[in-house]
Amino acid sequence: MNSFRPRHVRTRLTLWYVALLAAVLLVSWELVGALLFVQLRGQIDHYAIEDIETVEGLLFYNDSGELSLREDYHNHPESKQVLDWLLEVRSPGGAVLYRNERLGSRTLGGPPFPGEGVGGYSARTLRLKDGTEVRLVSRQHSLNGHTLILRLGYSEEGIWTRMEELAGAAAVGLPFALAIAGFVGYWLARRALAPVERMAQQAERIEPGQLQARLPVGPADDELAHLARVFNDLLHRLEESFEQLRRFTSDASHELRTPLTLIRSVGEVGIQKGSSVEEYREIVGSMLEEVNRLTALVENLLLIARADAGQIALQRSEFGVLALAKEAAGLIEVLAEDKHQSLTFAGDETLAARGDRMFLRQAVLNVIHNAVKYSPEGGIIQVRVDREKGAGRIHLEIADSGPGLAPEDTARVFDRFYRGGNASNGTGLGLSIARWAVEANGGEIQVLNSGAGCVFRILLPEAPNRN
Repeated sequence: MNSFRPRHVRTRLTLWYVALLAAVLLVSWELVGALLFVQLRGQIDHYAIEDIETVEGLLFYNDSGELSLREDYHNHPESKQVLDWLLEVRSPGGAVLYRNERLGSRTLGGPPFPGEGVGGYSARTLRLKDGTEVRLVSRQHSLNGHTLILRLGYSEEGIWTRMEELAGAAAVGLPFALAIAGFVGYWLARRALAPVERMAQQAERIEPGQLQARLPVGPADDELAHLARVFNDLLHRLEESFEQLRRFTSDASHELRTPLTLIRSVGEVGIQKGSSVEEYREIVGSMLEEVNRLTALVENLLLIARADAGQIALQRSEFGVLALAKEAAGLIEVLAEDKHQSLTFAGDETLAARGDRMFLRQAVLNVIHNAVKYSPEGGIIQVRVDREKGAGRIHLEIADSGPGLAPEDTARVFDRFYRGGNASNGTGLGLSIARWAVEANGGEIQVLNSGAGCVFRILLPEAPNRN
């Protein structure tokens, strides 16, 4: 079946347009024909009623007692031009009392049916024995004390002639009209789809290395222009994704190469030097430090890859936000003590959020670790928990006493592998993982320059039914 389907959309649109137009025209012609038929039949009934009233005044009984019709009667000229009437008069018992010359030996139906022509005019259609279809009007009339049933009709041959003429005109005009409509419809469809064809040609020329190219957007603000803008937005996102993937691959390769190179260098130097047992211990210790750094990096990369692929299932629960912050801080308390830093906590212990506790603890841990790393010796790191009024969210703010961020660093601090001008170590993945963990749990993370350090604000959905 698909082999008979036209390949081009413009051809299919044209065929659908022509088919729909043909159906509409056929239905319209049928409605027009039905309306014309009803009007012509109504006109015949009108003429028959007028003529039957005239006949009532022309009937008389002759000297022999037979019913006759005066010959000086002349019908309306317009009626004569259309159809001549047929006249039959019967008694209530069914006896034929009179037939006009045009009717001859034919009969306009059988005996009168009950109530025929009583109190008005009875109209019906019947077929004579010779096949002629007649529109008949009956009327009961009283003449010289005798009850008569007058039947006057017109042949419907003229009506069917008009119907045949209308059908003939439709048969001749429909193909011609459809042919014109098909040509015009194809031209319109081709012109309307021309922007789509240009977009397709442009899209075919876009290679992976040319994602900066864009599809042409027409001057009209219509559906096709909207489609072009949507595709351009898609290309923009693809360009950003490819660029991010390229940077990710480059940075990951660099970050993986650095510890591996250090491990190899330390090992080669130790072997060539022929060190003592104690020196070998130091060499192995240095190598283990780099192995730990490499392990952490690989684990972070795997976490990011799984997050991007949507393979991480969150285990949501309700937990106290301040308790979570204290637990995360306790994991790096030793680092703060080495730098003689102090961590302070403030806020309502009862404020609770809902989310994956493990990943959110990792996010808070990464932010606090970042604050410890960039705060100076003896610095203060402040952790504060509060409720955002009317928004149903919990604020967790972590303020350090470091040098702060440059404006260009503030916008990119959560990018993967990005390390600002003040950074000297680390992989640049901690804050990126923190942002993913917070956003995956329906929250938001922000960074603010306070003038004397940075303030990281984490906003989490408040647990329901908790005060």
